[in-house]
Amino acid sequence: MFPYPDQYRIAMPPMTTAFMVAWAIVTHAIFADASPFSLYPLLVLFPAVIATHLYLIWLAKGMSRLDQCFYALVHIPLAFVVWTFTIMHVNGNAFS
Repeated sequence: MFPYPDQYRIAMPPMTTAFMVAWAIVTHAIFADASPFSLYPLLVLFPAVIATHLYLIWLAKGMSRLDQCFYALVHIPLAFVVWTFTIMHVNGNAFS
């Protein structure tokens, strides 16, 4: 069905991170600060990024497994920073 399923699989962690950003921007514009509807999906998305990277490492073979580990080593800290800022954006002035 898909012409290149590996590329779609490899792109899932950055797509999840991009969805985090889009979710935070859209729901913060619609709902009040610290809305549970905005916040709870964000709390699930970062562990989903980690799980996706673990799945990619598990699925890879040989030298490709090392490549997937490096991909996770680079992307997970960046996704953590994005995740932290999306949570701060959704919470707005609720912490102060």
